[in-house]
Amino acid sequence: MSRSGYYQWCLKRGALSPHRQTQHHRDRAISKTFDDAKGRDGAGRTQAELIDQRMCRDIKTIVDSVKRQKLTPKAAKKFKVTTNSNHELPIAPNLQDSDFNADGPNQKWAGDIIYLHTSEGWLYLAVIIDLYLRG
Repeated sequence: MSRSGYYQWCLKRGALSPHRQTQHHRDRAISKTFDDAKGRDGAGRTQAELIDQRMCRDIKTIVDSVKRQKLTPKAAKKFKVTTNSNHELPIAPNLQDSDFNADGPNQKWAGDIIYLHTSEGWLYLAVIIDLYLRG
């Protein structure tokens, strides 16, 4: 190795090569596009977004960047209907008739059920209150 080549290497030791600088800039753009899509878009949709921004067009380059950054897209959950309002079943009468004031304790009660999704599964919270004591 020549003396000048060695000193040139010493000067550039911490600096990124032009190729690495371009790669770093592209990785940041791909990561930002991925985050803007809330982590749902894969390489194909990311490519379409980057083409709109006049950036990287090659799908293989985008796939390599996504793998290098370990960006895993989330699958969007399909909407599932849980209520069927069109039925012929009997409907309970509304005994409260929107009057939530009680004259004494234990005359009127109200309740609700809340479904909470946790890492352990679904939890159900049932709340019952005396309308007289709700203050």
